Amino acid sequence: MAPPNFRTLDLNLLRVFDEVLAERSLTRAARNLSLTQPAVSNAMQRLRDALGDELVTRSGQGIEPTPRAMALWPPVRDALRQLQASLAPSSFNPLEADNTFVLAMADATAALLMPELLDILEHEAPGVSLRVIPLSTRDPRRLLDDEAADLAIGFFPAVLADLTARAQVGKAVPFEHQRLYDSEYVCAMRRDHPLADGPLTLDGFCAARHLLVSFSGRPYGFIDEALTLLKRERRVVMTVNQFFTAGRVVATSNLLTVLPRHFIEAAGIAGQVVHRELPFQVAAVHVEALWHRRMDLHSDHQWLRQAVVRAAEKAFGPLGPPLSEPR
Repeated sequence: MAPPNFRTLDLNLLRVFDEVLAERSLTRAARNLSLTQPAVSNAMQRLRDALGDELVTRSGQGIEPTPRAMALWPPVRDALRQLQASLAPSSFNPLEADNTFVLAMADATAALLMPELLDILEHEAPGVSLRVIPLSTRDPRRLLDDEAADLAIGFFPAVLADLTARAQVGKAVPFEHQRLYDSEYVCAMRRDHPLADGPLTLDGFCAARHLLVSFSGRPYGFIDEALTLLKRERRVVMTVNQFFTAGRVVATSNLLTVLPRHFIEAAGIAGQVVHRELPFQVAAVHVEALWHRRMDLHSDHQWLRQAVVRAAEKAFGPLGPPLSEPR
């Protein structure tokens, strides 16, 4: 079958297609589009004929997209949203807005940013709400793609490397990022720990028992990667998924843990633990805001990103130009 001719394709069919896949129902799609169900069915049939694929099949009370439809839907949805934002940009007024934004971040990041964000909301956007959900992965792109979060904030080195590689070979890069602040990790322990007296040595670090903050639950992290390069290893006897929990555990045990330096003060545990410089080199930690490009032109999301940048600047001071300039 010959490929569809884009020049003669009725683009209104794509609006119907987007709504049908979003609702998984011809009836609900027709209601949302202010069309009759026969009109929606006819539009889908015309698109089937043009693309040479069934696109959807009936499944119980609804419909199920075909693999071709699922592959086609994300770029169609993104294109429609970008077009809508360009033709009819909304004007976000924070003083009158009642939006709810969802941020995905670890508790160490939230401890730093949320007090500053609350101050911004109280003074500039009293009707806006923020929801923080746990960042349970070092690759939150699926979370953003599924619109489960508006913004992910954290340390995403593998994601940024992949985005850079894609851009270099001309592939689509559907995510944007901006550096918020730089952090460093230190080794934390209870105040009367045997290793708390004096500088921490590599031998002492490796011989100790460790607690690891692991989003995935795997007892292996970037610290272990750095030790592997030195042909050394440590024994991780416990993993938790929150920095705050890690701080509380090591404050009353013989375990060591690695925490962001700023978190010790922000979480109020400076009186319970001491920290020492790590006795080996680890890569710098660049904390980034990551979002889907389809949100770039939405004025409410632009305000959110600016608010997060301002919160980071209030906590850490200006960082300099963003790592990712708008394209």
